[in-house]
Amino acid sequence: MTGNIVGERFVLVSFGESHGKCVGAVVEGCPAGLKLSEEDIQKDLDLRKPGQSIVTTQRKEGDVVEIMSGTFRGYTTGAPIMAMVRNEDQKSRDYESLVSTPRPGHADATSKQKYGGFNDYRGGGRFSGRITATFVMGGAIAKKLLSETLGIEIIAYTSELGGLRAEKFTLDDARRNRYSNEVRSPNPIAAEEMRKKVIEMRGKGDSLGGVVECVALNVPAGLGEPVFGSLDSDLARMALSIPAVKGVEFGSGFASTRMTGTQNNDLFRMRDGRLLSDTNNAGGVLGGISSGMPLLYRVAFKPAASIAARQRTYDTAKGEEVDLVVPGRHDPTVVPRAVPVVESVTALVLADHAIRGGFITPVLKRVD
Repeated sequence: MTGNIVGERFVLVSFGESHGKCVGAVVEGCPAGLKLSEEDIQKDLDLRKPGQSIVTTQRKEGDVVEIMSGTFRGYTTGAPIMAMVRNEDQKSRDYESLVSTPRPGHADATSKQKYGGFNDYRGGGRFSGRITATFVMGGAIAKKLLSETLGIEIIAYTSELGGLRAEKFTLDDARRNRYSNEVRSPNPIAAEEMRKKVIEMRGKGDSLGGVVECVALNVPAGLGEPVFGSLDSDLARMALSIPAVKGVEFGSGFASTRMTGTQNNDLFRMRDGRLLSDTNNAGGVLGGISSGMPLLYRVAFKPAASIAARQRTYDTAKGEEVDLVVPGRHDPTVVPRAVPVVESVTALVLADHAIRGGFITPVLKRVD
């Protein structure tokens, strides 16, 4: 199995490069009988696509999805689903000057060494944030499958950006507000402060990092295959596959290191015939298995590496250190566009585990 394939029963194959002809996804293992259209995928792609606001890259991509296989008369057939979007607004000439001058913070140097210089370096190639469109294509299918079969709802939002935290909000606030502002914050007041800081950094030729928090509701107890296929380890693996992600925590996470056992333990109660807990410091996962509480985890994103500020690098052709100003159109922060990506990778893992655990059957509807 190569590094472009993930999942055991609900499998995603991601393909394409930033400046190639297209990027796309093949989904294998989706049950037959799921009502699915290009519009179902498009609405999630529209949340991720570039050029939507001043706080993202100004590269203009329509990201119009085409489903090429796996559906018939509006339903999935059980065959592999292939979906793709064509790349239309590449400016590959911006990257010719970077062949011998690797960008600080990027995979230019490591990918060149690993693939002997045969890698497509334009726009970062396979290592660009552009490939997250393929995560969203597969994730949109997984989200609809989870919603239709188990009633699972996945809500992600920007909880922190440039050191500014969104506070004093409810899950209903997040559901209502996250896609109504440019930074995807659940709190409109915090959103405006975050937006101002991003614009300030953009004016300085710099960038910002942040945190995306994700909640999944109605996740049944029993998802996860300990020990090496545990639910949280698979979620962490998927989250860390998103470009620019440098950390993942569940529930109380690193804060638990400053707590006592009596403070951090979630005490059990029986509610409506279900064994649940008063608190959710575990983030909905115990022993690698979903507990029936809401799944809660956070994903840390570093500042965008491509910045306009002058930096030092090494010119491998000249054999000397040089100043570098990265050309092109880049995100001053990747966090807002990463929100639907985090939702998508969450859905991919949950769908895979739901099928593996027998919670979702291979055929959803029968036609007489």
